[in-house]
Formats: sequence, C-alpha cells, structure tokens
Amino acid sequence: MSAAVSHHAFEKIYRSERTRLLHFFRRKIGPRDASDMVQETFARVWQSGAFDRLENPQGYLTRTAQNLLIDLARKRMRNGCTFCPLDEARDAPLPPRQELGIQALELRAAYRRALLALPRRTRRIFLMQRLKRMTYREVGQELGVGNQCIEYHMMRALAEIRKAIERCWHRQKLVLNGCRSRGGAMRSVDSGPN
Repeated sequence: MSAAVSHHAFEKIYRSERTRLLHFFRRKIGPRDASDMVQETFARVWQSGAFDRLENPQGYLTRTAQNLLIDLARKRMRNGCTFCPLDEARDAPLPPRQELGIQALELRAAYRRALLALPRRTRRIFLMQRLKRMTYREVGQELGVGNQCIEYHMMRALAEIRKAIERCWHRQKLVLNGCRSRGGAMRSVDSGPN
C-alpha cells in the first residue's frame, strides 16, 4: 500500500472513530483530558507503522486507548495523584455537619446563659409567654400586673437574648474566618458591653 493510500485510509478511520473514542475517554477520565487522549491514541497508532497491515483498525484503536488508560493509571500511582474530575454543580463545597452541630450547641448555650442572666421577674414573664404559650393578658392575670408591664419585660428579655446571640454569631464568624488565632479580635468581642 502506498503512503498516499495509507494516509487516506488513516484519515477515513480517524473521522469514523474519533467520536467513539472521545466518548470512551470521557466516560473513563472525564471531559477535560478526553480529546488529548484521543489524539494520543491516533498518534501512537500512526507512529507504530502497523496501520496499513491491520485487519481490524477499530479493535487496534480500542486496545491502544485501553493501554493509554493503563499507562495513565500507572503514572498517577507513581506520582501519588488520584484524579477526580470536579463537577462544580454536583461537588459544591458544604460546611461540615459536625461544625454546624457545634455552632448550634454554642448558640443554645449562649441563649441559656442570656436567659439565666435576666432578672428573675423578666425571666419568669418571658418563660410564661414563650414556653407556656400564655397570652400577655393571661400572664398579667397570673402575676397581677398590666399589659404594659408584660410588654416592658418581654422587650427587655428579647433585647438581652438578641445581644447574646449576636455576640455568639460574631465569635463564630471570627473563628470561621481564622481570627481566633489572633486572640486580640476574640478578646475585643468577649469584652464588649453586656
């Protein structure tokens, strides 16, 4: 077979098999390197010089592609590198569940400390209204006070609890941003007005 006929036959095989090999490599190693591997497969087949003597060029291309994958896997094993293509939509970063649990515990503890720091009467009114689900009128009747007194104590309790929760959230944000190691930033938050 002459070189021109061989080149023409190779081009014909390239056009007919390129898409199949591209899909093969995309399934095996992902879309990023698939076209490079297709090119490498055809380059190796052409450089082997055996193309004009092949009875089954498709089979030879497939075997060459599989050998390239084996070579790639060996190379990555030697380098200690594993390949995991990143799919931004599927592999979006998520905060660790354990960290979220710890943050929730810290918020609950801050809530409890703020609640215990309230004056006794304010805490009692707050708990009656929020935990026992009593209306302002029912709380007022049980304690013998008016609605204005209930409103005052509820606003006071909510303001103190809100401050405590905001301080806790601010500390957590500083920790997440790596400010805990600086120390000074944490002390300034902790020593803020109560």
